[in-house]
Amino acid sequence: MPSPEEYDRIMTRRILWKLDCYILPPLAVLWLANFIDRSNVGNARIAGLERDAHLQGNQFNAALAVFYVTYLVVEIPSNIVLKKMKANRWIPLLVFLWGVVTTLTSLVNSYGGLIAIRLCLGLCEGGLLPGMILYLSTVYRRHEFQLRVGIFYASGGHNYLVILQDTQTHSPGQHLFLEHLEALNYFIRKSGVYLTISLFSGLLATAITKMEGVGGLAGWRWIYILEGLATIVASIIAALVLPADISSAKFLSAEERSFALKRLRAGDITITSGMSPELQPRSPGSVITEKDKESRLEVKADSPASIASPDEEDAPEPFEIREIIRGLIDIQTWLTGIAYLGLVATSDYANDKYGRPTIVTGLGYSGGAAQLHTVPPYVPAVVLTVIVAILSDRLKWRGPFILICLPLTVIGYIVAITAKTNGTRYIAVFFMAAGVYPSGPCILSILPNNSSGHYKKATTTAFQLAIANTGGFIATFVYTKGQLPASALLVELKASADQAPKYIRGHSIVLAFVILSWLLIAANVSYCMWENKARREGRRQRNLELYQQMWDSGKTRAPIGDRHPQFLFTL
Repeated sequence: MPSPEEYDRIMTRRILWKLDCYILPPLAVLWLANFIDRSNVGNARIAGLERDAHLQGNQFNAALAVFYVTYLVVEIPSNIVLKKMKANRWIPLLVFLWGVVTTLTSLVNSYGGLIAIRLCLGLCEGGLLPGMILYLSTVYRRHEFQLRVGIFYASGGHNYLVILQDTQTHSPGQHLFLEHLEALNYFIRKSGVYLTISLFSGLLATAITKMEGVGGLAGWRWIYILEGLATIVASIIAALVLPADISSAKFLSAEERSFALKRLRAGDITITSGMSPELQPRSPGSVITEKDKESRLEVKADSPASIASPDEEDAPEPFEIREIIRGLIDIQTWLTGIAYLGLVATSDYANDKYGRPTIVTGLGYSGGAAQLHTVPPYVPAVVLTVIVAILSDRLKWRGPFILICLPLTVIGYIVAITAKTNGTRYIAVFFMAAGVYPSGPCILSILPNNSSGHYKKATTTAFQLAIANTGGFIATFVYTKGQLPASALLVELKASADQAPKYIRGHSIVLAFVILSWLLIAANVSYCMWENKARREGRRQRNLELYQQMWDSGKTRAPIGDRHPQFLFTL
């Protein structure tokens, strides 16, 4: 008969293994489809989209920009709908619809048609990433989260990782690390087929464009047809495999479901009834004794033994506009959202989706050679993404790793601006990607870790991305082919064709955004440290009184969540 500690460890390992096996591969495939879809417009441009759609001047960039009009509008409503529709239905439905739209893109013959199709694509695609982040936060605990985000985030990359299992005896502290590696190892083995295909859309597009003339269609049209159909198939597979939540996961036994629900609640405060005796306020400045800690709700509890059984589960959280407003005005939403905007306006979009193929073309490569040369910079970037995700969960850091990684991107852009040869500029792209890619999952993990209550979390995660994706408007005009229209907003972003392959103006804009992102993340880390210190010292106990008053007056039935003085923010 194992001890309680050993039982917890065995069950935790078993449950995480099953969750990773059934949830991560389908999400990774959907994210891969998203990555390929975002990239295919740049690859189609190289393969002749502009020519066949009769685009002139900066019409291509304008068509890219309108995508974000509908994309941004749909993000928060999509996360609210997700709770009603259930994630395993809503997320695959969005992917299915954008797969249909992607396939129909092959019929575009004019500028107006491209604008219309891009608007429809944004409407379908906007809810995917916020929905996936919210979904993962409902099945994994706060500090199991980033590795999972990192895995599906890296699935837009490649499978150059080989993790070896070790059967030695390890200390308890090493078991969690090994569980991370086993999950990653399984994911790579089972999803390797998809990751092999995704040696980026650059490789995939190179192969597809060889179909130039087949069926009387241009190669770029085949890119949209085949990748759109693959997206539809991926959505159907995900709908069949993904569970709605832990309580309905058929791959878990009754004992495993009960344990999983208990341990999930042990890591969060989601009180939906009146204040329990354990939540009675204490006066500010009073000392929290060890006895108090044992008797009160412990946010960071590692054992689910003290949590209610599934039969005692709280009633579903009711929708309250107050919770939406709390999410919209949360300072961390704005700091991390604008910081992520800085990254979106840089390598995540300006390089990966649109600019990198353009930059590589400017280095003198064309056609298939240009496609192939967009691939190598991702190799070290994806390796670092997974390594940082593992360390981030183990150390319970998010922002500090961003502060460590982003200087690599700064170095990359400085090298690109000052480089004298094309080879040096190409090397700079490796540094750009190596700093930005690991930072993405870190930023995406901050708000799910630091928001509690479903609608508060749904709002913060979606609004962060809505703020961030406004950077897409800027990104599409950072690396332009010719002169932009005389717009007061964009006039400073113009970069004429004779700047290729230097793109000094574009790189300078991007560099400024990266530095802005670093400063905002530093501010968010400082805020979390300051707030955690206040909570540890008992200076936020009044939050309990205010919440009790709101409850008693009938103003809220939402959980106290991250307002609880024992809820500590992840840095």
